Amino acid sequence: MRLFSLLSVSAAVLYSAFCCAQTTAQTVASPSSADGISVASQAIPEEVADAEAAIGKSDWKTAEAKLDRWLVSHPGDARALFDAGYVADAQNRLDDAAALYRRAAAADPKSFEAHLSLGLLLARQGKTDEARPELAQATTLDPGDAGPELKARAWRALARIDRDSDPPQASSDLIEALKLSPETPADTLLAAGLAERSGQLDSAEAAYRRVLAKDPNSLAADAGLAHILIVRKQYPEAETLLRAALAQAPDDPTLTAQLATVLAAQDKAEALPLLQKLHTAHPDDPAITHMLATVLADAGDYAAADQLDLHLLAARPDDAELLIAHGQNLIHQGELAQAFAVFDKATKADPASTDAWSGLAFAASRTNRPDVTLHALTVRSRYAPENPSTLFLWATAYDSLHQKDQAAAYYRQFLDAAGGKLPNQEWQARQRLQVLGK
Repeated sequence: MRLFSLLSVSAAVLYSAFCCAQTTAQTVASPSSADGISVASQAIPEEVADAEAAIGKSDWKTAEAKLDRWLVSHPGDARALFDAGYVADAQNRLDDAAALYRRAAAADPKSFEAHLSLGLLLARQGKTDEARPELAQATTLDPGDAGPELKARAWRALARIDRDSDPPQASSDLIEALKLSPETPADTLLAAGLAERSGQLDSAEAAYRRVLAKDPNSLAADAGLAHILIVRKQYPEAETLLRAALAQAPDDPTLTAQLATVLAAQDKAEALPLLQKLHTAHPDDPAITHMLATVLADAGDYAAADQLDLHLLAARPDDAELLIAHGQNLIHQGELAQAFAVFDKATKADPASTDAWSGLAFAASRTNRPDVTLHALTVRSRYAPENPSTLFLWATAYDSLHQKDQAAAYYRQFLDAAGGKLPNQEWQARQRLQVLGK
């Protein structure tokens, strides 16, 4: 919704453009209610003219009363229906406005303004499946004296709608808009986002930088460029960019979350209080809550991290990523039996998660379930290569089951892979090899 607002035009701007196009020396360009034929030579009915005069003064109640009276006896007057839709729209009675715009479009199927206004309204409401056909219809119609600029708005709206579901189509939509009107900074931002979604990071970065060259205060471009820098792990450059942007907008949640991400990636202590402040301001934002939980866990405050993870799990009990985080917190707090159950649930939620199977293998090992450890490690090996930790789990599981040859083989593999990085486990492996060799 926030991004879509970059292109949506206000009802007042639309109405002004449409009225200028419709009205020429007191004539009307909408079809008659009787036969649906355009009757530009007919005079505007006095009641409708008076209502439009009231609209021009933002006197919504007067306009609404006059239009309601007129539509009782002229329910198919497309112009009056459009005016009534605008009045409802201006008063934020969006459902009423949508219904009236629909009636206007039904009364005059070739009404560009009715289809465009309805499509933009539905898009603002997040009803993109309903908005798209209205906007697509608008692009096929003659905008009349309203001009190609308003048709370009329909194409831009389509591009926003198609951005996530069909980036190539969104690019085509945007190209159509640019055929009708000059490129705007919002167009460049949209093109950058589409390039980013297609993996064309160089093109996206260049587009964001073009916007910032023209408008150094563009927070949307700052956020977009910062995201690319974060993906590329260019954390110092991203930090510099984000600090400058936050100097303009210190409470912007997107930029603050990005800076916290960058600081956490660089192990800077400032990340934690920044995220705590952000979470206090946005306690119901799951992304911010999850990020804070991760940073708290990295800082060793597993109890506080787990409270946040449990809050998120209440809403998404089968989220494998959250279950894994919860299980890891339990391991660090010594709640091994509970951790085993949580990791077991995580493997069912996402059978291809290597982290879930690793966690289950570890929890099973610590709760004396070597057979489960071996099963978990076997499944994990289908998705990821072994590492020193998993090799040690293989060895100790076989050791617990008194399968000496397999245990010794894995202890040796572990020692080769560990290379002095896990001294406690390496000492244990050497001791067990001596015992197993007797």
